[in-house]
Amino acid sequence: MKVYNKLVRDNIPQIIEQSGKTCKTRVLSDDEYVENLNAKLSEEFAEYLQSGEVEELADIVEVALALAHAKGVTRDKFDAIRTEKFNKNGAFDKKLFLEWVDDGD
Repeated sequence: MKVYNKLVRDNIPQIIEQSGKTCKTRVLSDDEYVENLNAKLSEEFAEYLQSGEVEELADIVEVALALAHAKGVTRDKFDAIRTEKFNKNGAFDKKLFLEWVDDGD
C-alpha cells in the first residue's frame, strides 16, 4: 500500500479502480479543500520548473481555476478578470525586463 494523502483530479479514483487496484478517498471540507489546492498549486509549479513541460502548465491553470471557483469566482468571471488585466497592463509578449525606475528623488 502506498499512502498519498493529496488532492487528486475527480476521475483518478475511477482510473485506479479500472486498473484493478483499490483506493480510499474522502471529501474535504471547504477549508481543507482550499488548503490542499494551495499545496497542489505549489506541487504543480515545482513539477513545471523541474520538467518545463506544457502539460504541467495545464495542471497549474486547472488548479488556479479550482481555487477561483472555491472563492466563488466562475471560469467566465476569472477569464474576465484576466482579460481586464491583459487590457490594462498587457501580456508578456514583448519580453520586457524592468531594470529600474527613477522616481525623481
